[in-house]
This record gives sequence, structure tokens and C-alpha cells, in this order.
Amino acid sequence: MKSLRSLNRSNALLLLLAVVVFIFGYGFFRFVFVRSGNDPLSQEIVLIFLGSFVTVLITAVLLNKQTEVELKKEENLNFLDLKKQIYMDLIDHLEDVVLSGEMSADDIIKLQFLNQKLALVADPDVLVEFEKFIRTFAQIAQDPDLDKRETNQLMSALSRLTIKIRTDLIGPLDQNETLTSAQIAEQITANNQSFELITPRDKS
Repeated sequence: MKSLRSLNRSNALLLLLAVVVFIFGYGFFRFVFVRSGNDPLSQEIVLIFLGSFVTVLITAVLLNKQTEVELKKEENLNFLDLKKQIYMDLIDHLEDVVLSGEMSADDIIKLQFLNQKLALVADPDVLVEFEKFIRTFAQIAQDPDLDKRETNQLMSALSRLTIKIRTDLIGPLDQNETLTSAQIAEQITANNQSFELITPRDKS
């Protein structure tokens, strides 16, 4: 962000300088052009200098604009990578909680820190859905031991959150898929519900 602001200031200064130089340059070249009279060679030299100046000016402006676009694109990619990392940290943490079969005070504290990270980068729809997830998580956390019903309840809430996360990360890309965004959301929910039908065998 600082790079873009610095580049914008640089563009403004360059434009101002170019206007000033162009005005004085035009006055000087016009003076020389008039003084040259009917001398074709002198007039041609003046026109060459004037054309070169305009070419350099246009090139400088275009290069600065290109640099600004590239910097903005790079910052957007870095921000997207940061988003993905925080979302994956959240899902990884919930995976650890479910696999452990219990929720400790440290698990809740870590989730609180992840909530602060989400506040920095997440889409508003993700934040709203995350609040709903936290409410479900808080109800389940009252019982430190997770049973199958509580796990399924937690995973259902997580699947709804995952739908919002997917929309935030790759929503525009879904427009090119055969399924609509609503159909993709239904498919994610159906996939999660399918796991509720699986009953693991007890080890004998």
C-alpha cells in the first residue's frame, strides 16, 4: 500500500513537471521555429526535438501506470494468500479439536486469536457466518467430550462456513463452472451430510 501511495505521488510530480517543462519547451521551440524563418533544416530539427520530447513524456507516463498496475496486482495476490492461510489455519485447528475428541481452554483461546485474524481479512459474509459457527461451537464446548452427534453438528456448521469462505476466495471463478453458486453450496452440504451416515467400527 505504501508503494502505491508513493507511486501515485511520483506520478503527480511527474505530471506536474511534464506540464511545466512542456509549456517552457513549447515556448522555446516556438521561438526557435519562428527565428529559423524559412530554413527547412532548422524547422525539421525543432520538430524532431519536440516530437522526441512528447514521445519520452508519453513513455514515462505509460511506464509509471504499468508499474502501478503491477504493484496493485501483487498486493492483491499477497492479500489473497494471507486470507487463504488464515482460513486454512482455522480449518486445521478445528480438525485437531475434532480428532482429539475434546475441547480444552487452549483450543478456545486459539480460536479467539483466529477470530481476530479473520476480522482483518475476511469478507463480511464470512464474519457473519463465523459468528453463527462460534455460537454452535460454544454450545458444544460446554461438554468437554465430543460425541458423534456433537461432531456432526459442528461439521454442519463448519460446512456452512466453508461455503462462505469458498465464495470469498474463488466466488467469481464459479461463474465459469457448470454448477451455479447455489448448486455448489448444496453439493458441499450434501457431501458433509453423507459422512453422518458412516458409522466407524469399534476396534476389537
